[in-house]
Amino acid sequence: MWTLLLLVPVLYVNQEMVLRLGAVAGVGHARLILERFGKFWGAFSVVDLFILNGLTIVTEFIGVSLGLDYLGLPKLWGVLAAAAVTMAAAATGDFRRFERFSLFLCFGSLLLVPVFVLAHPPLGEVARNFVLPQLPAAGKLSDVLLLVIAIVGTTVAPWQLFFQQSYVIDKRITPRFMAYEKADLWIGITFVVIGAVAMMAFCAATFAGQPEAGNFTDAGGVAQGLAKYVGKLPAALFAIALIDASIIGASAVSLATTYALGDVLQLKHSLHRKATDAKGFYLVYCGLIAAAAILVLIPGAPLGLITEGVQTLAGVLLPSATVFLLLLCNDRAVLGPWVNGRFTNLFTGSVIAVLVMLSVVLTASVLYPDITGQTILWVLGGGTAVALVAAGLTLAFGRGGPVAPVLDRALRPTWRMPPLQELGPNRITGATRVWMLVLRGYLLVAVGMVLFRLVQLALA
Repeated sequence: MWTLLLLVPVLYVNQEMVLRLGAVAGVGHARLILERFGKFWGAFSVVDLFILNGLTIVTEFIGVSLGLDYLGLPKLWGVLAAAAVTMAAAATGDFRRFERFSLFLCFGSLLLVPVFVLAHPPLGEVARNFVLPQLPAAGKLSDVLLLVIAIVGTTVAPWQLFFQQSYVIDKRITPRFMAYEKADLWIGITFVVIGAVAMMAFCAATFAGQPEAGNFTDAGGVAQGLAKYVGKLPAALFAIALIDASIIGASAVSLATTYALGDVLQLKHSLHRKATDAKGFYLVYCGLIAAAAILVLIPGAPLGLITEGVQTLAGVLLPSATVFLLLLCNDRAVLGPWVNGRFTNLFTGSVIAVLVMLSVVLTASVLYPDITGQTILWVLGGGTAVALVAAGLTLAFGRGGPVAPVLDRALRPTWRMPPLQELGPNRITGATRVWMLVLRGYLLVAVGMVLFRLVQLALA
């Protein structure tokens, strides 16, 4: 639970950076990467996003199917109905109508409040576990870190960066609305953390001391456990909230993917446009949802393992996405007076280092299944030292080339990025290119190790 508190500043800093990029640049995240870093890196970022998002949409419909199973509703027709509703809500050509639909679904998350109340979790223990880091006494440290990476991946997923920036543009937000958008961001983060803490708390209270404790299968198992130990009402409310949240997620992740492809392929991509005016945009959006819904209906798939695997992959790939975000937010040609300050750069660099070290531990645990907790701590300590040395080398040798002039921050309310074709070339230092290539190569290995670990867990 304490990991959620640590993720609050990570959530805010990452989302605030893409908020600035969207409002100031007026160009989607994928398009900026393509234009400022070239086709090689642009292709990498979009291919990563497309594969990971496709799998993430599948997990959202897994949530729908699990909720339907518990409620005793027909899975086939329920999944198809959820897919149809998700498609129809976005295809009206009316942005405000889609936003109202999304807000209505967001209020469905409040169904978790009575579940929390009926489960009676000890509030003092919840508060203590929220602020005091502690690890399960009986768990292997490598397995715990796998879970931590999964929590990071589901809370600060790479798709959120692409979605937030494009949605800000589609919402027609400009720099003069920045203060309101930051307040909106804090409200959203507060609700996300409260909801996540509530779910962890009532699950812990429900399964503590029971045979199911430590043997998580999937969200359907949570509903079954609530029915067995708390009551049928909270279990039904949880199942409905699960379906509701899954539809929200499927819609948002599909939009993130479609926005990114629209950016790169230069298709018309906006919820303000009707289906007849943006055929490619809506065709990709509906195609992703339809494919995910069909895959979920295939019998015998390990749904819980797929869900945890996708979340873990998101956590492993997050450093790569955050590196591009950090570089773009220091590009004065793109953000002018809105570029990052020193604190934001230091904090984001530290987050990237921590995420890479967690994935290093994950890789080591796959190669050496009997790795001890002490060895893992040595790995983390060594990783910290390497990160500090890398930061020093970057500061010492990464300042080559002319630097764009610093603009007066008083220009912020009215400053917008010039058209992309008018921007000068993005000068990336040799040190930055080396670190990007090293990170990319390592993450490819880490993704392979995650997949290998998931296969091990499935066979076990």
